[in-house]
Amino acid sequence: MSTPLRAIVALTFLFLAVGVLSSRHSAAQTIVEPTPGQPGKDVVWVPTPSELVEKMLDMAEVTPNDFVMDLGSGDGRTIIAAARRGARALGVEYNPDLVELSRRRATDAGVADKATFVQGDMYKADLSQATVLALFLTPEHLDSMQERFLAMKPGTRIVLNTFSVTDWEPDATETVGPPCKVWCTAILVVVPAQVEGVWAMGDAQMILRQDYQFVRGTIAARTVTGRLRGAEIILRAGDREYTGRVSADRIEGTTTAAGRQTAWIATRPIRTP
Repeated sequence: MSTPLRAIVALTFLFLAVGVLSSRHSAAQTIVEPTPGQPGKDVVWVPTPSELVEKMLDMAEVTPNDFVMDLGSGDGRTIIAAARRGARALGVEYNPDLVELSRRRATDAGVADKATFVQGDMYKADLSQATVLALFLTPEHLDSMQERFLAMKPGTRIVLNTFSVTDWEPDATETVGPPCKVWCTAILVVVPAQVEGVWAMGDAQMILRQDYQFVRGTIAARTVTGRLRGAEIILRAGDREYTGRVSADRIEGTTTAAGRQTAWIATRPIRTP
């Protein structure tokens, strides 16, 4: 083979090799954009409008001290928005392509150090670190995780797009206007402390029944009603008001009656397994 021919053949192979590498690089860089309505493992993907994302985070009062989680995080918009507010944030998404897309977008937004995305099953996600959950799920899926939500630390804020846990009355609801057209209602529920049971208040007995954040029962045979917001509790029995804070098996606070305040403490027996 002549020298010119050898050179032509070598250049041909070089161009082919470069073309293959370039093609592979382009394929690696290409991330398929999600399409609203596309099916996933448990739900179809529908994006939360950006206006509502911000409203949800506002209602949860997200700060840099928070750890925000999104179960079924899709294209990562809620987690990235939380990270922009300085919060640490974690998105759990079953679709690996959406996980990769979210990571790229977090990098582009300059928040990859705070916004983390993992591929996984939302039903198996560890919620123990979360101080805020920001979710867009159907009532069916929310209801199936109800016990996990109620087991979270009292005061954890859960903000939801449009749908809530069945029978869990919202602590707050807000709707955003244009340019939001659909899925424009944000719902806040705050995880309440668990106070149902029998409590001792000195020589008196307090018996409480609980329905999410609402409580009712008796104090020394007097009817009592009240409400929880996280670990904070307010009870009313006739003209007497009890305010306090729940800490495991102890409630400590102030009683107000006829304009006078006195301290009160309630305890319940240590529960054994």
